[in-house]
Amino acid sequence: MKSWVKRWWKRIGPGFITGAGDDDPSGITTYTHAGAAFGLQSLWTAWLSIPLMISIQEMCARIGLVQQKGLTEVIKNHYPKWILYVVLLLSFPAITLNIGANIAAIGAVGHMLFPSFDSNFIALGFIVLMLWLMIQFPYQKIAGILKWICFVLLVYAIVPFLYPQSLKEILFFSFVPHIEWNAEFAAMLVAILGTTISPYLFFWQANMEKEEIIHKHTIVSNRILHAMRRDVRIGMIFSNLIMYFIILTAATVFHHHKIYQINTVHDAAKALYPLAGEYAYLLFSIGIIGTGLLAIPILSGALSYMMAETFNWPDGLDKKFNQAKGFYITMIVSMILGFSIHALNISPVKALWITAILYGLIAPLLIGLILHISNSKKIMGEHTNSRKQNFWGIITLVVMAGSALFYLASLIK
Repeated sequence: MKSWVKRWWKRIGPGFITGAGDDDPSGITTYTHAGAAFGLQSLWTAWLSIPLMISIQEMCARIGLVQQKGLTEVIKNHYPKWILYVVLLLSFPAITLNIGANIAAIGAVGHMLFPSFDSNFIALGFIVLMLWLMIQFPYQKIAGILKWICFVLLVYAIVPFLYPQSLKEILFFSFVPHIEWNAEFAAMLVAILGTTISPYLFFWQANMEKEEIIHKHTIVSNRILHAMRRDVRIGMIFSNLIMYFIILTAATVFHHHKIYQINTVHDAAKALYPLAGEYAYLLFSIGIIGTGLLAIPILSGALSYMMAETFNWPDGLDKKFNQAKGFYITMIVSMILGFSIHALNISPVKALWITAILYGLIAPLLIGLILHISNSKKIMGEHTNSRKQNFWGIITLVVMAGSALFYLASLIK
């Protein structure tokens, strides 16, 4: 049994890392906000998004494996330049804001644990630490440790059941969609889908698969594609399982007690009181800091890959600084820009919510482009989408575009 677990752990790769990274401080905050504001009525979004996430991340992974290039480079090589620049123009500010919001959340959590230290000082310390680790060590080594930290989030699977629950009500709202035709609900729906099916993950997934196949010096085969699909499914299911229980926890702890607004990470930490008592902040902080340390390298790495592929710079997280200066300078600049979010006087919670909405508005454009790439025989050869993959891809596009239009229409009224 022990050897089986060890083999399974070694097999999971970019898909699991991507899934775990998706439950970053942005995700935790958005899901907590949704559960507090709408209670059990937002549970169904966790199950809806599983096949959608699997569909789009599998396409991105397949593009990276087949082309042995990142998504940005594929777009640059096969599409008009203006499409590439539109993608960069839309993605850069959203990803940078996401980096800043996650850094701010880590700083706020650090200040919560150590009140004598300013949150800006703590956030800056984490930036320096992360940059040093990412430049000094291969990302795979860092991620291997952080994968374990992410399992702290499983605490959310326990908390809701410390309260009296109606299993019938939970099951009903888990599988029967509930929609309210107002701006608040539209914003929540776009934010949940945006932070779950996040554009930066598209670029990251393709590049990580590219790195994997290049490092292993192998060629694409049915065995490799099957392993990739299994890895993506494990990662996305794990990600959404955590999402489900975070919403359920917030609905149980906050909404049930008529607390409908989450303004600070301090508020969100209260959800763990029933389980951990005085250690609630510590457990919550490990979750926030662990997922932040996993997600921020993914965010800044995705942006660095995009810029490096656009301008033909050497890239790769296994390279040293002097081997990929432009790549790492982009990473440093993105973190500095993200850190400057403090100057805007925007709370981490508000910034994370804005980021999630931005992703929800950008994602449909990128999904349409990824669908087109995945169906191009010129680009993908014999590894184009099957009918089933196209079905789920189109459903993903329709759901993301529909939610974005729903939100924009709600603003007009």
